[in-house]
Amino acid sequence: MTPPILQVEGYGKYFQLHEQNKLIPSAHDVSFTVRAGELTALIGPTGAGKSSVLKGIYRTYLPSAGRILYRDAMGHELDLARASEHQILDLRRREIGFVTQFLHCLPRQPTLDVVAQPLFGLGVARPEARQRAADLLSAMSLPERLWSVSPATFSGGERQRVNLARGFIARPRLLLLDEPTASLDPATAECVIRLIEGLKAEGTAMLAIFHHPETTRRLADQVVELAPPPAVEAMLKEIA
Repeated sequence: MTPPILQVEGYGKYFQLHEQNKLIPSAHDVSFTVRAGELTALIGPTGAGKSSVLKGIYRTYLPSAGRILYRDAMGHELDLARASEHQILDLRRREIGFVTQFLHCLPRQPTLDVVAQPLFGLGVARPEARQRAADLLSAMSLPERLWSVSPATFSGGERQRVNLARGFIARPRLLLLDEPTASLDPATAECVIRLIEGLKAEGTAMLAIFHHPETTRRLADQVVELAPPPAVEAMLKEIA
């Protein structure tokens, strides 16, 4: 068996409230692997730290504990928890994609260019990049009349389609998905699920959080259940 693309060992994330001298746990002692052509799903109750794990891998958060071992396209292993900012930015540009629940883009940038931006960064010619963006937007049933305007005025479901198209377009080696179908109508969600299946077939490794359990059952090759960190678990028991 080939080595996993991603191996998470004892990941933990805590937030420090300096003014109150408190530590707020977000994820605790999380371990799992992600392999090429497979999807690992994270499940667990609110407060278990599912999104914190994704953000730690992408380094939106700096992990508080553990190792995040990533094997790049050249076969080199790197601990993302300790990598330099330059290394992280290069991996984001070339190998690691993240589809969050929110779309962030430059104001007044046309939707077609928002989606094509990852390809621009890789040096793909603009006509080809825009054509690939148009193909994805068509597949997601986003009306062509919207392609030339900024997604800032779009509905939540329309923005999420743009967000997903931008995340899929460069076919990253590792794709992180945070509830990608949560704000989509059933027909568009089914389209996204088929695109995810296609990326898996091409060898993309995925780590995902899904809104619906049936989506997890359909797509996941491995399910990892997260429990609330000890302090949060105790607090929940007190409330109950």
